[in-house]
Amino acid sequence: MGFFESEIVQDEAKRLFGDYQSLMQLGGEYGKFDREGKKLFIDRMEELMERYRVFMKRFELSEDFQAKLTVEQLRTQLSQFGITPEQMFEQMNLTLERMKSQLEAES
Repeated sequence: MGFFESEIVQDEAKRLFGDYQSLMQLGGEYGKFDREGKKLFIDRMEELMERYRVFMKRFELSEDFQAKLTVEQLRTQLSQFGITPEQMFEQMNLTLERMKSQLEAES
């Protein structure tokens, strides 16, 4: 069975994409959230980023040709912006840390 034929992989991909879309829509209202709402949003983003990191690690560790190709395509796309997947995750984490710092400064 190919990597992308796995029901587990397909389900997690759908969940990740759906959760990401929901959070991005919700994030448009971030400035209107109260303190607890902002904390909850940041927590959900951190959880999503960790799930995405694990999902991508599965791709990297897979022996499946399509999975390896997907990783290489991501690396190629990100390299056009001058970053690696690892740097992308670092930037996301830095952004979330900045959001936490701003939240702490507001209290």
